[in-house]
Amino acid sequence: MRERSKKAMDGSLDMTAMYAMHDALRRDLRHVAHITSRADRDPGEALRAAEGWDLLKHGLHVHHRAEDDALWPALRGNLAGRPGDLALLEAMEAEHAALAPLVEALDHALSDSGAPQQLPGDLADSIVTGLTGHLAHEEEAALPLVQEAVTQKQWAHFCQVHAEMIHSSAPRLLPWLLDGADEHTVTRTLASLPRPERQAYEHQWLPAYAELDPWGATRAP
Repeated sequence: MRERSKKAMDGSLDMTAMYAMHDALRRDLRHVAHITSRADRDPGEALRAAEGWDLLKHGLHVHHRAEDDALWPALRGNLAGRPGDLALLEAMEAEHAALAPLVEALDHALSDSGAPQQLPGDLADSIVTGLTGHLAHEEEAALPLVQEAVTQKQWAHFCQVHAEMIHSSAPRLLPWLLDGADEHTVTRTLASLPRPERQAYEHQWLPAYAELDPWGATRAP
């Protein structure tokens, strides 16, 4: 069973927010996969109409940028003389780099009326496959290495960078992040917010997100 949180007596890093983001991405990847598997609707049309695609895209961009800017550099600095572990880190960065142009290409295909009809579905399938594999690889190999080699100070810096990148879009992105999360994850995540923002989440952001229904009729069962 993977360790999701527990900033424990042994000083382990609290990865609640990391796994919350991974779970949110997986949740929405299931919706994307459902869209591309349906024979009764054009995937491009469905993705264009779904606010969920924009939220998924933004959440992924923020998460990968925070890792690239603040987590992987710290980890690399702690892995001197460990070529096997450095190779794993390079693989993480390469997987990020492979996903970014797929997302950009899908956005372009969705906005291009002249794009082949099958292209959005093909690109979406590639994103689902690539990101699903990347999240599994990161959790199985990279996060245990992070737990071992990254200091509490470095982890706190990464979490701060991640939070700052989310801040301007928190009214939309935070309810998206916690959609379907368990009570422990919600409590831990909201505990890091100032009281006014926690109240805004409960009374404004969450109700607005509920009204949004980001995947609508394309929601996976």
